[in-house]
Amino acid sequence: MHAARLALVVAVGSFRRYATYRVATVAGVVTNTVFGFILAFTFTALWSERPRLGGYELPQALAFVWIGQALLAATALMGGGAETELQGRIRSGDVAVDLYRPADLQLWWLAADLGRAAFQLLGRGVVPLVVGALAFPLALPATPLPWLLFLTSVTLGVVVGFALRYLVVLTSFWLLDGSGVSAMSGLLGVFFSGMLLPLTLFPGAFGETVRLLPWSSMLQVPADVLLGVRQGPDAARALGFQALWALALLGAGRLLQRVAIRRVVVQGG
Repeated sequence: MHAARLALVVAVGSFRRYATYRVATVAGVVTNTVFGFILAFTFTALWSERPRLGGYELPQALAFVWIGQALLAATALMGGGAETELQGRIRSGDVAVDLYRPADLQLWWLAADLGRAAFQLLGRGVVPLVVGALAFPLALPATPLPWLLFLTSVTLGVVVGFALRYLVVLTSFWLLDGSGVSAMSGLLGVFFSGMLLPLTLFPGAFGETVRLLPWSSMLQVPADVLLGVRQGPDAARALGFQALWALALLGAGRLLQRVAIRRVVVQGG
């Protein structure tokens, strides 16, 4: 119970902290909206030449674009997760102070990232999606159940994204500068999440493989749940797929964290 209360306090504090960055939030909303229009017009031209490309009707493809813009900041697909601060603390040595806290390092930063994601979803995600829905015919559901499943899927996607980035950040215990690994991880996330193109467009074995990678949990799976591509038992399997990746990656992060902490002790930090 103590750990749960502490996590809640950290998450709320992180939400409030990001809520103070009002200028950055407005700039992010404008940027996401502009890129949404660019991608929407591009998809319109592409789908006019290739109807039902990737199994999507045009309204579904357009909805996919705006869902992606709504989730871009929340899932930190291009960086900016709460654990980015941890990377700096590892580099400076301040992480030694964090290790003295009566709290698990991974749980602390996971809670902080969930608070960040909640604000980004509300602050930077809602407006672009609403603008997209007003400007284009989006295939968005009119009943609450798909939206509830979508929010569940987004939460799991945020956890998967955090777990991936946490593994990357922990490499800073061995590297002098982990920014290169972080940049590579960001590129992989953008490509394999479906942010550039829906993963259903990739054919054959390659397409099947990329849809099984953890990055698909961050956009492709939540989008398909909201669009009704995954319904009933298939939607449950999609959520289970995300949960399995979340548990596996968090477990891997915990193991790597133990090794990293021993390294700090060996170095006398």
